[in-house]
Amino acid sequence: MDFLDQFKKFSEKAKSIKDGLLTEEATKMSLIVPFFSMLGYDVFNPDEFVPEYTADVGIKKGEKVDYAIVKDGEPIILVEAKWCGENLNKHGSQLFRYFGTTEARFGILTNGLVYKFYTDLDNPNKMDESPFLEIDILNPKESKIAELKKFHKSNFDVEEIFSTASELKYSNEFKNVFSKELLNPSDDFTRFFLNKTYSGRQTQNVIEKFKPLLKKALNSYISELMNDKIKAALSSSGDEATQKENGSTDENTIESLETHEDEPKIVTTPEELEAYFIIKNLLKDTVSMDDIYYRDTVSYINILYKDNGRKWICRLILTPNKKTLILPNEDKSQEKINLNDIYDIEKYKEKLTEILKRYL
Repeated sequence: MDFLDQFKKFSEKAKSIKDGLLTEEATKMSLIVPFFSMLGYDVFNPDEFVPEYTADVGIKKGEKVDYAIVKDGEPIILVEAKWCGENLNKHGSQLFRYFGTTEARFGILTNGLVYKFYTDLDNPNKMDESPFLEIDILNPKESKIAELKKFHKSNFDVEEIFSTASELKYSNEFKNVFSKELLNPSDDFTRFFLNKTYSGRQTQNVIEKFKPLLKKALNSYISELMNDKIKAALSSSGDEATQKENGSTDENTIESLETHEDEPKIVTTPEELEAYFIIKNLLKDTVSMDDIYYRDTVSYINILYKDNGRKWICRLILTPNKKTLILPNEDKSQEKINLNDIYDIEKYKEKLTEILKRYL
């Protein structure tokens, strides 16, 4: 059973038992400890998973955090646990105090149903106020489950996770800001659109007048965009599946697809995005992660150096039935490698690095 299936099974179990968990201790034993067991940690080994870990704060001695995941005798993750019925927003300060007193690079605040992951992006050894990743067990999203898998014992790499934490954090914050503006446009957000469309004086009365119109226009546009994508996906699903299954990636087809990559029928899937981030991380020691781009097409996703179509590092065909990694050879031929899943990409780090170095 792969990790995604394990997570979904755990999610179903959590839904069925959550209402019967009336205490913090019941939440720990029924949800939190099994969660870390799912991540591959030996929760019965006190040298690896330590309950009531001592984290002295200043002159206060004997302060304890609920759990610490330990590696080579040092804590790498601190876990503060609450009852599943509690709101986590008021509990961050407790974990904040513990974080700076240990060598741990990550802190997790959880009530067994929601897991908030923190690190020190803003100031070293000082836990950020907002999490870079939040997992809702009752409402799982595959893109976030993919990020959670990086915390699995078999995959855990402090530097790799830290390198993507910043991108995750600000991506989530951008989404939150945009979501709030869609529900209730602010004065500044409204002015942004008025500056480009309205020639009159932007008095407060004018801004208030246009707020509901802006809200209606933006939400209408998003609805239309989603409907177009759904219609395009439904109408092209048969052709797309055939193209991907056959692996039709001759150069003429590639040129045609890349020329029309912005057509609505092209939908970048969470699995494709996860594969892209895996490759970015594999190549981060060779070039800046900002230099690795992707362009999606109907039949495959293209990974590029500096967004240059002539400097492609690899292509990926990802369908439910077939997963193929395509690598360019120096003689312009292509090597096709069948993958069991996208995590097999990590086995080809050296080949990907070698290809990237050709463009430097």
